[in-house]
Amino acid sequence: MSFEEKVAVVTGAAQGIGEAYAKALAAKGASVVVADLNEDAGQQVVEQIEADGGTAIFVATDVSSHESAAAMADAATEAFGGIDYLVNNAAIYGDMAFDLLISVDWDYYKKFMSVNMDGALVMTRACLPALQKRGGGAIVNQSSTAAYLYSGFYGLAKVGVNGLTQQLAHELGGQGIRVNAIAPGPTDTQATRTQAGDASKELVKNLALKRMGEVDDMVGACLFLLSDDASWITGQIIAVDGGQTFRA
Repeated sequence: MSFEEKVAVVTGAAQGIGEAYAKALAAKGASVVVADLNEDAGQQVVEQIEADGGTAIFVATDVSSHESAAAMADAATEAFGGIDYLVNNAAIYGDMAFDLLISVDWDYYKKFMSVNMDGALVMTRACLPALQKRGGGAIVNQSSTAAYLYSGFYGLAKVGVNGLTQQLAHELGGQGIRVNAIAPGPTDTQATRTQAGDASKELVKNLALKRMGEVDDMVGACLFLLSDDASWITGQIIAVDGGQTFRA
């Protein structure tokens, strides 16, 4: 798969799975916008992409803010001439608070959902005019197998991402824009190590493939769903989870 002369926006690309997506797209020829709030880490990702011969810029982006998302889309268009792909990966996860739906602080809950669920819609709306001008494109949302398990408000947010994926696929399909999602299972990132600690070892016992996922395990699915090889695939949630979930 080649993404030469294509432009990809990846949110939450300063670390973890988003960083892997950004670097893989750049390695395949795309010009990449690293959209994140962590400027230091985001700039390091850009520098590494450039050192490897790729093209990227960092744009400070709050995915819960329509104004910030619109400014990012303008910056991407000014730098690279348009947008072909959007990867909605940003989320509050590594420092996520644990609580029940019936007791979580309401202001925290609203902020959490504004990033983890609404952020994908905010970014899609901001990037849509640029995608339309290119005659179509592809969007990949980051879901999680948490959508199918008891995971509190994190799981609820990912259920929302799945529904958003399916609804947007129908709204945008007539414009040549495909919308799919990836649902990672337990993946060995710093955020997961922070959240799960030693419990991550227990998660492996329930997987068909007895190991944690790696960030690179997600990359192939993302590149495929963005590529023309997936030209008749939309509205799908692809589990990349080592067999954690089974759906008839």
